[in-house]
Amino acid sequence: MSLRCYSVEDIVKDYSARKAGVVRALTHDVDQFYGLCDPDRENLCLYGHPNETWEVTPPPEDVPPKIPEPVLGINFTRDGMQRRDWLSLVAVFSDSWLLSLAFYLGASLNRNERERLFKLINGHPTIFEVVIEKNPLKDKPTVDSSSKPRGGTKRTTDGQVKSNPKFSDEGYKVQEDDHSETLCGSCGGKNDSDEGWIGCDNCEKWFHEKCVQITPIMAASLKRYKCPSCSMGRGRP
Repeated sequence: MSLRCYSVEDIVKDYSARKAGVVRALTHDVDQFYGLCDPDRENLCLYGHPNETWEVTPPPEDVPPKIPEPVLGINFTRDGMQRRDWLSLVAVFSDSWLLSLAFYLGASLNRNERERLFKLINGHPTIFEVVIEKNPLKDKPTVDSSSKPRGGTKRTTDGQVKSNPKFSDEGYKVQEDDHSETLCGSCGGKNDSDEGWIGCDNCEKWFHEKCVQITPIMAASLKRYKCPSCSMGRGRP
């Protein structure tokens, strides 16, 4: 969908249709959706389309993308969490995506129209609310220790390696200060103790989590990680 001047009604219609597709993936078609999100595949996104269908696929190679993209790599956390917790997490990410998309399309709306758009969207249950109604959560989402990937992940809050399956398997010990001068492979920024970092298992570059749309919850459950460039075949083999 190319960006143009949309009316509030157009945006709400687009939002509702895409939401219906995502809800279908996380409820009615949940077994099919779960099966498509294999953690051994590349970074995957869940898309809701304007015709009320859904799709699990890598993001397009358009730079910049035509529209805001859903959260990348939802499949990597699948086996590190209980199924209902993982579905709820994907639902939250999808809610965030649809809201950002709606206001992206509404960039030309005036203040009163934006307020009306928000009220119309906020008047309906979120995808998360629908999903937890279908799969009630008794407690806060927790990591399923029985299926948690052995060896942990490469993510830390200060950009340093604490546990890395690849390095552990090779008997290679990484010093804690090895990444003090590491630059983000996306923005080129330096290590910041206030930001989480994640390393690509393919090209071995490091990234700020926010630069590659990875949340701390996702990073903590990753079995392996491939950066966007490697997922699209542009990284080091």
